[in-house]
Amino acid sequence: MTLIKSISGIRGTIGGTPGDNLTPIDAVKFAAAYGIWLKEYSNKAKIKVVIGRDARLSGEMIQSLVVSTLVGLGIDIIDLDLSTTPTVEIAVPLEKAEGGIILTASHNPKQWNALKLLNEKGEFLDAAQGAKILEIAENEDFDFSEVDDLGEIIKNDSYIDIHIDEVLELALVDAETIRKAKFKVVVDGVNSTGGIAIPKLLDALGVQTVKLYCDPTGHFPHNPEPLKEHLGDISKRVVEEKADFGIVVDPDVDRLAFIDNKGEMFGEEYTLVACADYVLGKTKGDTVSNLSSSRALRDITEKHGGTYHAAAVGEVNVVTKMKACNAIIGGEGNGGIIYPESHYGRDSLVGTALFLMLMAEKGGTVAELRASYPSYFMSKKKIELTPDINVDGILKAMEAKYKQEKISTIDGVKIDFAENWVHLRKSNTEPIIRVYTEAKTQAAADGLADRIIGEIKEVIGS
Repeated sequence: MTLIKSISGIRGTIGGTPGDNLTPIDAVKFAAAYGIWLKEYSNKAKIKVVIGRDARLSGEMIQSLVVSTLVGLGIDIIDLDLSTTPTVEIAVPLEKAEGGIILTASHNPKQWNALKLLNEKGEFLDAAQGAKILEIAENEDFDFSEVDDLGEIIKNDSYIDIHIDEVLELALVDAETIRKAKFKVVVDGVNSTGGIAIPKLLDALGVQTVKLYCDPTGHFPHNPEPLKEHLGDISKRVVEEKADFGIVVDPDVDRLAFIDNKGEMFGEEYTLVACADYVLGKTKGDTVSNLSSSRALRDITEKHGGTYHAAAVGEVNVVTKMKACNAIIGGEGNGGIIYPESHYGRDSLVGTALFLMLMAEKGGTVAELRASYPSYFMSKKKIELTPDINVDGILKAMEAKYKQEKISTIDGVKIDFAENWVHLRKSNTEPIIRVYTEAKTQAAADGLADRIIGEIKEVIGS
């Protein structure tokens, strides 16, 4: 059982003892810390916070604890109840709220839940803001309101529909073009809120939808991370239904993956590549992804005459880089699409609409589309270390060893070779080094990872 406190919020497993797990006491403490920080940060006498949750089993319990805590601080609540991460993100500025909380552990299994914290723009907090909240929680520096000053709860269950309307109003989304293509799509909503939002969006776009695991019970039918090894059911169903493709989202609907018409994974890394291909074909500009994402985005960006920029891993880092270089689309290789014309957050609804527009205009099959993109393969491994080993020293040694190559040190060490790359990152929570590689064949990616791991072990031995 685990409790992880980070600058982006608090995440843990339900049950157990306070301080070691996400218990009711921990939920209250960190909700209070966020509320206290938000009151100081906004410097307003009266503030409101938007709250929504995915469908996981502990959601109602955590929601009631968080909402009641903030009400006790005199904060008004806009309660979206069952919602998605991107829906809460767009609701915050629309409601002119001072902040937002999404109650979701994203792709983690059912025993996990989390408080993901937003600012007044509906964007994730930066490092300094997150650190301040952790400090308030640690010191339990709370001052609750008296009875006449308690906050109010306003329920609003219309925001998924509002979110869909926002997607339909995007300049690069034309419902009639998609409707004329007469797509048939299978949707795996992993029995969470994607099972509500994605079919509603597809219906508005005139897409015939076959629902698979779209009942938001919170009983995830498989591991909810949208990886190939977890998606056998939808892969089979796409072929049985003779569907054009399949759509898979994680429980809070900020990660998007596709299954092609042959029942094969389109590849999470290529969700962003495809959406960027469509957007760049309509609007000239630059792109951003994190250092561990596929080189294919760089290739597609340069093909369209734009410039690709790399950011440190983490959505807030990608967003910061996108703003700095005025990128027109960006995201992460885990299927996260960030399209600033909508908002600065990973959004599977936006990604779905952009992908449908691409397919409607290009024609052909999803398998043919995937085959048209530069082909890269990734390997993701790790080296477990003892706590006494100097991880920073190891990374410095690897940087020195490959100093003749193109090196980035904004997030660990990334070494760009002519035909492939390796990204070495240390974990902030455990003594390991993550080793990500990409090459033009799976064997080459795995071989590069094994070679680098061997070299790191030599550094440790010396």
